[in-house]
Amino acid sequence: MAAEVVRHHHDRRLLFAIRESILAASAIYIVPADLTVVCKRAAGSAVRDADRNSGQESDFHDLPRISRPSRLRTGRLRVESCLSPAKRPLGSISLGQPDCGCAGRRRGRACLPPPRPRDVEGADDQRADDIGPFHQRWSTPIMRPLEGITVVSLEHAIAAPFCTRQLADLGARVIKIERPGAGDFARGYDERVRGQASHFVWTNRSKESLALDIKTPEGHGVLMALLSKADVLIQNLAPGAADRLGLDYAALETQFPQLIVCGISGYGPDGPYRDKKAYDLLIQSEGGFLSVTGNGDAPAKAGCSIADIAAGMYAYTNILAALFARQQTGKGRRIDVSMLECMVEWMSFPLYYAFEGAEPPARVGAAHATIFPYGPFRAGDGAMVMLGVQNDREWTAFCDVALKRPELAEDERFARNSGRHAHRDLLTRLIEEAFAGSTAEEVIGLLDRAGVANARVNDMKQVWNHPQLQARNRWTSVETPGGPIPALLPPGQSAADNPRMDAVPSVGQHNEAILRELGLWSETARTDAA
Repeated sequence: MAAEVVRHHHDRRLLFAIRESILAASAIYIVPADLTVVCKRAAGSAVRDADRNSGQESDFHDLPRISRPSRLRTGRLRVESCLSPAKRPLGSISLGQPDCGCAGRRRGRACLPPPRPRDVEGADDQRADDIGPFHQRWSTPIMRPLEGITVVSLEHAIAAPFCTRQLADLGARVIKIERPGAGDFARGYDERVRGQASHFVWTNRSKESLALDIKTPEGHGVLMALLSKADVLIQNLAPGAADRLGLDYAALETQFPQLIVCGISGYGPDGPYRDKKAYDLLIQSEGGFLSVTGNGDAPAKAGCSIADIAAGMYAYTNILAALFARQQTGKGRRIDVSMLECMVEWMSFPLYYAFEGAEPPARVGAAHATIFPYGPFRAGDGAMVMLGVQNDREWTAFCDVALKRPELAEDERFARNSGRHAHRDLLTRLIEEAFAGSTAEEVIGLLDRAGVANARVNDMKQVWNHPQLQARNRWTSVETPGGPIPALLPPGQSAADNPRMDAVPSVGQHNEAILRELGLWSETARTDAA
């Protein structure tokens, strides 16, 4: 505890010094218009009551506040301490902060966000999924890149949930619309994670669940109220469903010009396949992926939902680009993501390899179809070692150090990759004969000394306990309705902020809170959500 206090004191002094340097270097703050809500939220969390003994104001680290320029400027907008809803810029309203007219607030004070549960009397009695994972509960307040952005998602399965989970990782507020009762059908895929589905807990942390029948007038009205305050709408409903619900972009653009509308579908909103249902494995097949995987005449699917993941990634990056563009134009946009097009983009290498009628890559199991040796080879203890020789220089070192047969590097049959590929069956036998006297770990040692890239063929248990992930502290914990579970921190983390790693919600867990924000809560709403 003492060490923690010392660390906190040091952090406060460091932040104070950084803040002084920044303020001394600049007299004016320039902020993109769409980031005004972020600035306001930061200011709101920073403000504290005046020190009653000294009368001196303090900021969120309880340090004396430095006087700031009297005006914050954006590209075209002056930021007031609190804008009424009518004066707020489109897209800047966050559902995370209820509207307020600053009634009774002291002049010059920014709006305070709702207190975190730990700030409320009796917070110790709150469930852990209401206050976030342990590593965030007592941390310094941070600003994540998408803080202040609200995403409403009509989502199920993997593609859209994977997209929105990444937006949530970056700080966006994601409101997940689910069917009352059963919720997202991915909740029922399996019960492997403390009674919950493995797909679902992976793609749905840090979200709020709103159980809502959007086919009813009441449910549709709630959705429209949400969209009036949202920045992004994303959906991966069945073909044509969004249009039937009045959620086509033409209608939404008129009502909500700030709104970014992203639709994920199997084949896109037009063309002869527009009405076909699509699932991950079907798109793997339609996009040609299954033609180059497996062995011989037996195709093999990928071991994870790569078509869904691809679509989710392209939706995610397009939404980020649209948010950036909106800062310059003030307008939302329509984004259409086709799973087929995402899959075919990832198939560009085999497509070009088969250019103008050339022979396509063959099915060769876990080995590379055109580069050799590049794949799994058996060691003397029966374990498999993955290795990859990428060029002729590596081939020479591989023969000399790993195989201890330098003469193979001089063999004209194997001098170039095209020759090694043509004689892959012979080379496989020669390589495994050379490895027969060594264990897999000994083979890996030889490959490392030769400078040849290699890897173990790990199973899931070995990945859970991977020493590299442990050394880099990549595992944390998230709460779920079934209890805490380990979770991998998002790849690409910046040292400037921590990713959001909040709880996986139960169906309709946030109905009351969201509807109260909108002023639409009633006891009948409680019954309807059940």
